Amino acid sequence: MERRTIGATALDVGAVGLGCMPMSWGYSRSQQRGDRSLRTVHAALDAGVSLLDTADMYGPFTNELLLGRVLKERRADVFVSTKCGLLVGDQHVVANGRPGYVRRACDASLRRLQTDVIDLYQLHRADPEVPVEETWGAMAELVAAGKVRALGLCAVGARPVRRGGTADPYEGTIRQLERVQQVFPVAAVEAELSVWSPEALERLLPWCGARGVGFLAAMPLGSGFLTGTLTPGGGFEPDDPRARHPRFTAEMMAANQPLVAGLRRVAARHGEGVTPAQVALAWVLGQGPHVVPVPGAKRERWAVENARAAGLRLTARDLAEIDALPPPRGSWD
Repeated sequence: MERRTIGATALDVGAVGLGCMPMSWGYSRSQQRGDRSLRTVHAALDAGVSLLDTADMYGPFTNELLLGRVLKERRADVFVSTKCGLLVGDQHVVANGRPGYVRRACDASLRRLQTDVIDLYQLHRADPEVPVEETWGAMAELVAAGKVRALGLCAVGARPVRRGGTADPYEGTIRQLERVQQVFPVAAVEAELSVWSPEALERLLPWCGARGVGFLAAMPLGSGFLTGTLTPGGGFEPDDPRARHPRFTAEMMAANQPLVAGLRRVAARHGEGVTPAQVALAWVLGQGPHVVPVPGAKRERWAVENARAAGLRLTARDLAEIDALPPPRGSWD
């Protein structure tokens, strides 16, 4: 697989990563099976993936424990990214950016991951009660202590900042980035980017590119929609968040089918076996050499298919056709 470098320290990773959240968190629990997830991670590594993206809140804790079993065997093959800053309760999630908590959270993640160092440690969310510089300073101390190699900021789920009649989902994130950059360099930012969620292209991605900051593209397959395997009105299990999501109603999924149809047309030009998902990932890869998509996967088949997208090169015609697709319909809110 093609390799990419992210951050000023030139962290080396495979061009396509693996988002591990769906194995333990955020989707239907009936699909979360430990042994199958282990096979999926190993299959991804065998296909050239190196970046495994997790967080202590996934489970909580069970996703890191799962990956710890992999790292114990294959640490040299893995670039591990995990996150801190969110505490999970029975019915709520709250931010905690207190320096003491950050230090304890890192030590706990190291134990669960069965490793001596975390390659990329991300702040999952800034704590509104703690200056972000204080949290980031504690994270920088972890680098100095040799427990962490580089720091990142997760902007998945960023809320729009309204200015006049427009709303920029990443204005608040950029403000935070400018502040923490004064404390310790940001190696990577993780935020949503896909054909049906391109908002990061306007300001956040250029900000990263201009400063040598890597961009980890979360949800590059639109939570599964861009794979073309979801049927409008097919329904989701009750504990799947997509069952309550405005973009996953039968009406909105039907309205956004032209996006999937366009990806299918491009895939067909590249030969048998090329899928809409691979085209969607290749589009993300084409947004810059510092961009690494981290699609989630629960099954070996999908992890390997996603990894093979690194070898797909879209033509100028392909990109023009994708850019000309109708804009996505429906709100994320």
